Amino acid sequence: MVKVLMIEDDEELAEILTEYLQRFNIEVTSVPDPFLGLSALETEHFDLVILDLTLPGMDGLEVCEEIRKKTNVPIIISSARSDITDKIVGLEKGADDYLPKPYDPRELVARIKTILRRIGRDKSEHESQRADLYLDESTKMIYLYGEPLNLTAAEYGILAYLLEHANEVVSREDLIYNVDAVHEESSLKSIDVIISRIRHKLGDNPKHPRFIRSVRGLGYRLTP
Repeated sequence: MVKVLMIEDDEELAEILTEYLQRFNIEVTSVPDPFLGLSALETEHFDLVILDLTLPGMDGLEVCEEIRKKTNVPIIISSARSDITDKIVGLEKGADDYLPKPYDPRELVARIKTILRRIGRDKSEHESQRADLYLDESTKMIYLYGEPLNLTAAEYGILAYLLEHANEVVSREDLIYNVDAVHEESSLKSIDVIISRIRHKLGDNPKHPRFIRSVRGLGYRLTP
């Protein structure tokens, strides 16, 4: 089942499209308000977003920009606005496609399938090149051998920082001052404790580590 978020204030149109897309195994969550749409993206996973431009409270181009700041989810702009500038700006702000209204719902289905097929191919090619341990920016999750790790905020922050500085020596002081989830009053010892917990979750043997190595007197080095 493909999950689609539709941000569309024309509720009659949204209902028609929702019923039509269901025939093609596409489950639609429709919201008429852009703020509700942005909130839904924070709490649920969607495979694609269908975005109207004329929305209450926030212009659709701004919504597109906000979505792209948070996630790489594909976006199809669906709009009755005929200004070519809107199309250009929408694509510049990160939309994957622009479908002017009115349109045949069959064309929407075709465009959804085309984008997801392309994204799926790109993802599979990218997955084959990924390291054993990696951070997926689109989901904000850290994966070990393709499986998501269950991390606390501090563990996630430290491991993400180490991944960002992979193969570099990172001091405990660097972690204290650069990881938001670690308070500045934290001790160097507390960093060691968190590193120990991370190693445990990675299945890392401290004596013969696969990922996080201690560098005597300096800090830690991560090799993903």
